[in-house]
Amino acid sequence: MKSSSNSGLVYSTETGRMCPDCRQPVAACACKAMPAILGDGVVKVSRLTKGRGGKTVTVVKGLALDATALAVLGKQLRTACGSGGTVKDGVIEVQGDHCDTVIEALKKLGHQPKRVGG
Repeated sequence: MKSSSNSGLVYSTETGRMCPDCRQPVAACACKAMPAILGDGVVKVSRLTKGRGGKTVTVVKGLALDATALAVLGKQLRTACGSGGTVKDGVIEVQGDHCDTVIEALKKLGHQPKRVGG
């Protein structure tokens, strides 16, 4: 097997995601090459149906949180709405039309959400 400078451990079941540059766990990364925050700080809540076979999804964008905090917040919002969903690329998706519920839950948690779109 050939060794490449691009190959290496990217995830460990013991420590989680690994930094590609310094090969340390992201929590203990020495070079801080991984982007910690994906968001502009303006929390936008919208409802989308495109590309989902007509199914409605409530989308939350712009949260200035790291990946772990975003996953925890996504879990809290899904629980508050009583539905499923996911967190992908810094965006929280909650299945169904729950814009009002999500906005109220975000306000209780100290964020200032804005409803975007119709």
